Amino acid sequence: MVATLPQVTAARCVAAYVARPSEPQTMALLERLAARGTRILLPVLGRGLQRDWAWFTTTEDLQVRAPGRPAEPTGETLGVEALAQAEAIIAPALAVDTAGGRLGQGGGWYDRVLQHAPAEACVIAMVYPEEVYDAETRPLPREAHDRAVDIAATPTGWQWLRGAPAGA
Repeated sequence: MVATLPQVTAARCVAAYVARPSEPQTMALLERLAARGTRILLPVLGRGLQRDWAWFTTTEDLQVRAPGRPAEPTGETLGVEALAQAEAIIAPALAVDTAGGRLGQGGGWYDRVLQHAPAEACVIAMVYPEEVYDAETRPLPREAHDRAVDIAATPTGWQWLRGAPAGA
């Protein structure tokens, strides 16, 4: 579903992640994007909240480096600034609301790293349908530094949050 979004199909570089077992799965998406020649940045989690990225090459190149963490690329890390290359960013979330609020795992890794993303990059949160909340009745907490999500994608579909941008 996500691979067919116009914002993803048009992107030459997509930042994504390797899903944990309890999250909507991303491995087929990563393989599909790679097969069509899209460059894919994946997070590399350092100590504490250290932020970094590396290129996805193949699923065989992914390695679990610490218990409880998702698999990561084993190649050279690129620095947090690498996210500036992404035209679409697929981010994990525990929930999103229709105003673009995103609830993460609580560590703030994505909240901090999205500050390095281009302003025009489309941010897509992958969640299950029951994790998309109506912002009028169940708004998520937001901090001044939080980057709003543009699209909520579920295994069964997707929707614009905050209304579709002009020309979408």
